[in-house]
Amino acid sequence: MAQQEKPWVWHYGEKYDGPKYRTTDTAWHPDILAGYEARFVDQGEAFDGPCRSTIIRRLCDRPTKRAILYVHGFNDYFFQKEMGEIYNDSGFNFYAVDLRRYGRSRLPWQYPFNVRKQREYFNDIDSALAQMRRDGNTDITLCGHSTGGLTVALLGAVKGKDCGVERIATNSPFLEWNFSPFMRNFAIPIISFFGQLDKNATHRQANCDGYAYSLLRQYHGEWEYDTNWKMIYSPPVTMSWLHSINHAQSELMSKAGNITVPILVMHSSRKIEGCNWTPEFQTGDCVLDPEMIQKRGEKLGTRRMVCAIDSGLHDLILSRKEVREAAYDSIFAFIRRYPAE
Repeated sequence: MAQQEKPWVWHYGEKYDGPKYRTTDTAWHPDILAGYEARFVDQGEAFDGPCRSTIIRRLCDRPTKRAILYVHGFNDYFFQKEMGEIYNDSGFNFYAVDLRRYGRSRLPWQYPFNVRKQREYFNDIDSALAQMRRDGNTDITLCGHSTGGLTVALLGAVKGKDCGVERIATNSPFLEWNFSPFMRNFAIPIISFFGQLDKNATHRQANCDGYAYSLLRQYHGEWEYDTNWKMIYSPPVTMSWLHSINHAQSELMSKAGNITVPILVMHSSRKIEGCNWTPEFQTGDCVLDPEMIQKRGEKLGTRRMVCAIDSGLHDLILSRKEVREAAYDSIFAFIRRYPAE
């Protein structure tokens, strides 16, 4: 498993001089996860050249028209093999999407995780939804974690009744920066403004290992994943990424009332401070502030559930067994509470 001993010198080869090719292989093929299959979707030309997304699916053994679509977060990709198995066992077809410049979808000339606007991801999500409908699914729950949670909530706010799903479920959505009031209200907006002027400039993130060490089996967690795709130390983010997140958060809250489908907002019960791993990192969210998620979550839509999962990690589904079972129980309770109309 690849690791980065000196994350502060991580950089992307900006002078890539190889061919930039369009993805043409769109046939289903066995996925890297046993029991899953995947296919690429050509998403056309982006600001940095051709781009693609990836749809991953695991279909239920028995016929069903109910389905889940999962959207990952920042510095992430879909690797949670258990997730699809749980949804299948509960009678749901399961789908996930690796967004452009993430995981399976990233191409050699692309800076990882980079984006100019969160709305760029709408095409990736819509492509997956179209595939799900072609497969006969009519009752779809759209799920998103962290920045993926922000994106799916924004999609619901922008598209309203035309969002193409019956409900939205979010897992620790990135609704607000986990910074001081000064940073949130003054520094971030200024950085966001300049991010429009020099989109490719980068900002180095803190050299923290607490979260990754809480997840990885080789340290203190129980999960295995490719650390080239979900890095132990996150690479520098571009100014355009910072602007994209800040703009999406503001746009979401300004259009929060436009979310017409039921929405679930889940978060941990406690915030964990610090950078390097301690046992406390196994008991809460060390990335975002659950209190901020709660406050903003209570403003989303008109039919909502906002709940805390006791001792959940930032990704509630990657918490220890009894905690993630509580998160799944909350998702299933939400679906039962708001059946398809």
